[in-house]
Amino acid sequence: MSLPPEKASELKQIIHQQLVKMDVHGRIREVLAETIREELAPEHQQLSTEDLIKALRQRGIIDDVMKELKFVTDGNEKEKTSAPKPSTHFVDRELSVLKKTNIDPTRRYLYLQVLGGKAFLEHLQEPEPLPGQICSTFTLCLHFRNQRFRSKPVACACEPDFHDGFLLEVHKDSLGDGSKMVDATTMLSVCDPVHMVLIKTDTFGETTLVASYFLEWRSVLAAENGITNVAVELLGVGTESKVSAGVLNIRLEMYPQLDKTLSPEVINTQFALERQKTAEKERLFLVYAKQWWREYLQIRPTHNTRLVKIFAQDENGVNHPVCSYVRPLRAGRLLDTPRQAARFVSVLGYERAPVIGGGGGKQEQWCTLLAFLCRNKGDCEDHANLLCSILLGFGLEAFVCVGTKGKGVPHTWVMTLGTDGTVTFWESLTGHRYIHRPIKPDDPPLVEQPKPLYPYRTIGCVFNHQKFFGNCQPSDAVEVCVFDLHDESKWKPMSGEAIKSVCPPGSTSSVPPFPPLCDSTIDAAVASNEIELQLRLLVSEHRKDLGLSTVWDDHLSYLLSPALAAYELERATGISAGNEEFQDAVRRAVPDGHTFKGFPIHFVYRSARRAFATCLRSPFCEEIICCRGDQVRLAVRVRVFAYPESACAVWIMFACKYRSVL
Repeated sequence: MSLPPEKASELKQIIHQQLVKMDVHGRIREVLAETIREELAPEHQQLSTEDLIKALRQRGIIDDVMKELKFVTDGNEKEKTSAPKPSTHFVDRELSVLKKTNIDPTRRYLYLQVLGGKAFLEHLQEPEPLPGQICSTFTLCLHFRNQRFRSKPVACACEPDFHDGFLLEVHKDSLGDGSKMVDATTMLSVCDPVHMVLIKTDTFGETTLVASYFLEWRSVLAAENGITNVAVELLGVGTESKVSAGVLNIRLEMYPQLDKTLSPEVINTQFALERQKTAEKERLFLVYAKQWWREYLQIRPTHNTRLVKIFAQDENGVNHPVCSYVRPLRAGRLLDTPRQAARFVSVLGYERAPVIGGGGGKQEQWCTLLAFLCRNKGDCEDHANLLCSILLGFGLEAFVCVGTKGKGVPHTWVMTLGTDGTVTFWESLTGHRYIHRPIKPDDPPLVEQPKPLYPYRTIGCVFNHQKFFGNCQPSDAVEVCVFDLHDESKWKPMSGEAIKSVCPPGSTSSVPPFPPLCDSTIDAAVASNEIELQLRLLVSEHRKDLGLSTVWDDHLSYLLSPALAAYELERATGISAGNEEFQDAVRRAVPDGHTFKGFPIHFVYRSARRAFATCLRSPFCEEIICCRGDQVRLAVRVRVFAYPESACAVWIMFACKYRSVL
């Protein structure tokens, strides 16, 4: 492998710096003097190069040098074949000068190193994990200007051993001349923070959001040598948003080094101006929102009880206009259709925001998109905001609806308006779609009215990134609502200019920019095989406890695959296909006089033990697993369907065939 001259000289420079740092030349001189004393004094022989290298190797100096010179390579075969990427993630354990060859020397980078954590007091009493023992882990996720990074998992501890480096391209996706090296003044106007999200994964694979922090990186522009160290205090989330979760030690370094740094006064003045500008816009919007709400209440006093949501709290307890939680999001080549997007959002886990104590009250927490995606689960509002954003990216007129479902439980879902007036509701937790046809209460009793199939009861408001409408129809019942949003007697609009002033792209919002979606890291075939093998063992053990033997039919197991593929196709597209072939194959595989039973079930997690426990709670499935009879043959098939963000739909089908004995 030949290197270009500039790369060769750069590599020589790195090796030279490393040798100087380790004082290798001094150590070689000592070994040389010692070898001459020991070996040349008696015979006065000529000392060869081989003798010297042998002496250096015996004393371990060559091994020390090779250990220090770490060459980082990507383990991902896909990346090796693809074009070099400008954004890079590499690990620098010894904090030595270590650069990857695909850095573009004409661009400006921020090298962010996480050098350990401290004061994570919740883990003060945790014992040291034994070698090979599964333990809870911390993972740090970063997003900066359309680039995403993830640290290696580290064991949860009071002082977690984070040692990771992330190379962030500062002017990625910037306007103007991409090849021009930006200076410190230009970078000062880049007001995007580095969004850091800390996730805890327990021994069962369950994820918890520990902290969400926005790092202001521009202080490095005033550092004399282009390096600054900061101790970042992470605060908790939700009800613990005022409590410290821990401290991370972070080093920031500009690469290449700046020719000219800025004074701290200039940077602090810029920060103050930005805060002042944002605060003034938010103050003016709050004044407008109060006035809008007063006018809305004057239409009808009962409007006070309607779910009209203008502001919502994020995971840090900060209020933002609801419109800022939605913006068009394009999924690149990861999702092909709006219905596939609805399926993807539905397989992200559902979990209500945790509440400390009883009372059954709902803790409000609308997560930022990075926190939702990294945790891989969230509340119905998080799902609805993400689905609405992706549908907007697909060019649909989509809105988030805020209202209630059965028993008056607050709920959010998504609505799209077709150019022909068709109103479609999308349930973001299940991926189901419903066509809305309003009931007309004034029609004569004999006129047949449509029967609504959706679970929604009332609706208070609808919004997206540009529009907000409050429902001012006589009744807020969804079944009688008319969704003519241009009719101000039915829907009271907010000023588009007011919304634009606090929501991107018209302003610098306090809600961070949306991160891009990432491809799945799950190998669907490998995951399917692993779960299937584990389920076979669990079934065999369970039957052994009941005094039953287990004989597996591999051919019957394989025949179940088309059914699982058809179930997922139906969930993703609404189209059912392939059932006739599946039934025909099963009829051929089951001899006359035998009975076949099958039970399909769907999960969004990959824990075989947890899935098996759930299956046993179904009497149909238990009947198959615990089947008794003559010539009993069991079958199980698992099919994992991978989606972006490592979300997955897991389909399992248990089946048995046996001779019917009457």
